[in-house]
Amino acid sequence: MASIPPSNGEKLVHAYNRMMERVKDALKQTEKNTMEALRYNIDLAKEKAVELGELSREEAVRIGDYLRRDLEDAGEYLADSGAELGSWLHFDVELVEDRLWEVFTAAADQTKLAYLDLAQRAQRASEYHTGELTTVGTLRCSACGELLHFHGTSHIPPCPKCHATRFTRKRKGSGS
Repeated sequence: MASIPPSNGEKLVHAYNRMMERVKDALKQTEKNTMEALRYNIDLAKEKAVELGELSREEAVRIGDYLRRDLEDAGEYLADSGAELGSWLHFDVELVEDRLWEVFTAAADQTKLAYLDLAQRAQRASEYHTGELTTVGTLRCSACGELLHFHGTSHIPPCPKCHATRFTRKRKGSGS
């Protein structure tokens, strides 16, 4: 019996999670916890996905950018706040798929170390847009403040309240 090919959206979600696993495994093997090491390992994961035919080059670049954004945002938050990753997610971590939580936590911890090692951090705005992929956490609509909760890797939809397309990460206990 032939298997049904996944839809493109499911394929990209699976690719994001697979790329995150590859980055986590590579970061565990490296002695340097730097942003350069993180970006290098994301680049390797993108190349592997293309090499294995999992993604086109364009898809791999896009998924790699989403992964880098999410890991850097989580790592920066952990380094700056000293808080638990659950605060970054802005919801109960028990709602997150076990395997995804394990992989993301390990990668975020390595990213936190990279941020702590980084001498000069540029202030950057983490913007999320409709159609992009993101992983677990809560996004706030930049236009109306509506919260979108993600319990796994998913595409970002337009705001269900006002249909705007720009979002920022909501952090537990913060207004941002």
